[in-house]
Formats: sequence, C-alpha cells, structure tokens
Amino acid sequence: MFLFHEIIFGPIHSRRLGLSLGVNLLPVDAKICSFNCIYCECGFNTTMQESPIPNREHVRETLETKLKEMVAEGQIPDVITFAGNGEPTLHADFEGIIDDTIALRNTYCPTAKVSVLSNSTRVHKPHIFAALNKVDNNILKFDSAIDRTMKLMDQPVGKHINVAWFIEQLKKFDGRLIIQSMFLRGEVNGEKLDNTTDEEVEAWLLALEQIRPRQVMIYSLDREAPTQNLQKINVDELNVIAEKVRARGFDVSVAG
Repeated sequence: MFLFHEIIFGPIHSRRLGLSLGVNLLPVDAKICSFNCIYCECGFNTTMQESPIPNREHVRETLETKLKEMVAEGQIPDVITFAGNGEPTLHADFEGIIDDTIALRNTYCPTAKVSVLSNSTRVHKPHIFAALNKVDNNILKFDSAIDRTMKLMDQPVGKHINVAWFIEQLKKFDGRLIIQSMFLRGEVNGEKLDNTTDEEVEAWLLALEQIRPRQVMIYSLDREAPTQNLQKINVDELNVIAEKVRARGFDVSVAG
C-alpha cells in the first residue's frame, strides 16, 4: 500500500488518462475516504494523521508553481487529475479549488483536461454536483449494480447507501459523466465475490442504460490490494465485458 506524500504529485503515466498531474486534497500521511474499498492501492482508511488538509490557497499556489515548472520544461500534462489519498470531494472548498484549477489550466496548459476521480458518494450535494459539472472528465465509480457486491467491494462508510440511490444520483448528470468500474473476483471475510458473472454484468449493463454515461472505463487490479485473495481479471475477460457495453451503444475503454 502507498500514500501520495505531496499535494501535487507526478506527472505519472495513467493507464486511462495519459500524462497526468495529480492533485491530492487530503492529508499526505493518512487515507480518508467515504468508501473503504477492498482493492484500494492506498490501503484501508486511517484515523491518525499529523499533517493537515491543505487549504484552497495552498493548493492553488502549489499547483501554479508545478505548472510553471512543467511549461518551462516543455512538458505539458494531458490531464490534471484529482485523486490522491481518498475521496477528493470531501474537501470543504472543493468547488473553489476546481474553479482555481480551471483558471490555472486555461492560463498555463489550455489543452489539458481537468479530471476528477470520485466514488460518487457526495454527488447529491449541490456544490459538489456543480463542481463536477465544470470539469472535462467527471469520472464516477460504479462497481456493481447488486447491493451485496457493491457493499463487499466498496464498503461505504457512515450512512446507508445502496445501488438504487447511486443510480438516481448519477442519472442527474444527464450523461455528463464517465463511469469507472473495477472488475475482480475473490473472497472477502469468507464470502465469495465475483462481479464478472452473467448476473452481475447484466444488472450493471441495465444500470448503465439508466445512467447513460458518455463513456465507460473498465479495469482490474494493477497494484497490491489491502485485501488478500483477490484475483485480477485478465484483458481478454475485460474485453468480453467491453463488447457487451458497446452493444448497448456506449463508448468503453479497457485497462488491463
């Protein structure tokens, strides 16, 4: 497991997004998220931390410094990606930070896209919904359309969240979103898990037909997961699922 130890990290070559400059809006020494996913490369949620959540001005200044440096070196990012040590929309000034980032992008690297990787748990909040509608790539997690599987994989923290709630919230974007889904199989606390079965995939496809995203990203494990006994799904299997997505009329990308 690893954490991102900087506010601005990279650039890194993302499997899905290209040359990506990362933005971490959470402490650099803790994982804080409204999910506690069994496959997260940052590990499970932690409570102890010494470093603070960075404030809006610090994020803006740090991002501007890095963009100036990259432009001077002739290294233009394909994308500025909000990810990091947990759920980025938990930051109290998330919408303002998005506004700052768009302004900096327009100034220093107008060809770059602004992307947010979110677990969808806070999209019902008006300021989060508004912010996500401003970015180029509003990438929202939707791992399973079956409640038991979603809860096993994603382990929502705090309030009760179910699949029906997610679908209704995601429909409100009116197609201005990208769905990102992790596929894997294994065992969690003695329970079998496999979201590649015919039942799982069909339920997921029916949910996509309701949500109507502009694109679907499917992927499997790439780094060590905090849960043992999880199996990566190979590219051939992912491509079979992808063809079913295309048959429903959606653009889909596969990262094996």
